[in-house]
Amino acid sequence: MDGIGNSIQLLERIAMGSRHSFDLFYEKHIAFVFKIALHMTGNKTEAEDICHDVFLEVYQKADQYQKSKGSVEAWLAIKTKTRALDRLRKKKPILQNNMGELLLGQEKGADKQFLYHLERDTVIEALKHIPKEQQEAIYRSYFQEKTHKEISNVMNRPLGSVKSLIKYGLNNLRKQKSILGQIRSSSGGEKDGI
Repeated sequence: MDGIGNSIQLLERIAMGSRHSFDLFYEKHIAFVFKIALHMTGNKTEAEDICHDVFLEVYQKADQYQKSKGSVEAWLAIKTKTRALDRLRKKKPILQNNMGELLLGQEKGADKQFLYHLERDTVIEALKHIPKEQQEAIYRSYFQEKTHKEISNVMNRPLGSVKSLIKYGLNNLRKQKSILGQIRSSSGGEKDGI
């Protein structure tokens, strides 16, 4: 075992109640967790709070780590990102104002890909609840990256109609209060019925 200790062995000892092992684990991983939290929130205080929450969870639930599901770092990264996303969602519902940016994957800030994929799933689910033609136009535009002219040809609709379908479709998505803050945290990943 190296100077600070093997992370998996430390987690096993933490699960058995070793405070010393927790201190070593914390010392070994705090910079990594803080970097992710700060990168996602852009706020030092928020990042510190997230670190506190993550390590409290590690201390209480160290036995939940499963080597077969990935490295200790990946496990910590997921916990940190989930906590950061929960905080961001509470401050600003994801889909409230920037549907166009969201659908294009242009969210500002850290870990764009992680956020984009989670949010994209929510949007796809929400699309099921708007009129079919709006659904198709939005899907082709934002997910297949087709031009309005290409969509017009495929759907056999005038260009102006396609633009209207996309505009009204985005408005309908914005109106769906049930999709705001839908993505649920960590292991369950469960979404309320939309």
